[in-house]
Amino acid sequence: MKKHKPSGPAIFMYCVIAIALITAIVCFVLHYAGIASAAFVLWTGVTAFTVMYHLWLRLIMGNVTKFFRHKLNHKCWWFKEKRGESAFYKLIRVKKWKAHALTYDPTQFSLQDNTLEQIANNMTKAETDHWINVGISLTTLLFALLWGELWIFAITAFAAIIFDGQFIVIQRYNRPRVVKLLKKQTV
Repeated sequence: MKKHKPSGPAIFMYCVIAIALITAIVCFVLHYAGIASAAFVLWTGVTAFTVMYHLWLRLIMGNVTKFFRHKLNHKCWWFKEKRGESAFYKLIRVKKWKAHALTYDPTQFSLQDNTLEQIANNMTKAETDHWINVGISLTTLLFALLWGELWIFAITAFAAIIFDGQFIVIQRYNRPRVVKLLKKQTV
């Protein structure tokens, strides 16, 4: 499989991580060195650090799960459509908004680069990544032990869970359609 250049969303993610890391370091140095002890400086640093943490761990875990790609199979019961799912997806109108969601690596879902079987399995990996990200989002609540203000970290964790939830929904919405095409293709 040939190496593709990073997508626009991937480049954006790398840039946000770099900017957030630099902002966090500058703010923490200013605050903890006593140069600028205003709460605003500390909380700007904490916010930047939290953003960087969310994005960086998502990149790391996305690469870690590549090692388990062969274990993730669309035929596993977890990845099959459950009763009531299609009605729920219709209710939240997934078909209307799914095309507007960012895709970190669109080549993973391209018919030019993959078979239908590979696409279905890539969808299981993407869904797994986003479920792991939901867990990662909850770990930010632990930052409240260091900086207090649990409500702030609860809001960011909830926002990150909603963000990853959209991708879980998209994978679970699209995969049955790909599997249906795959079954037609093998008949």
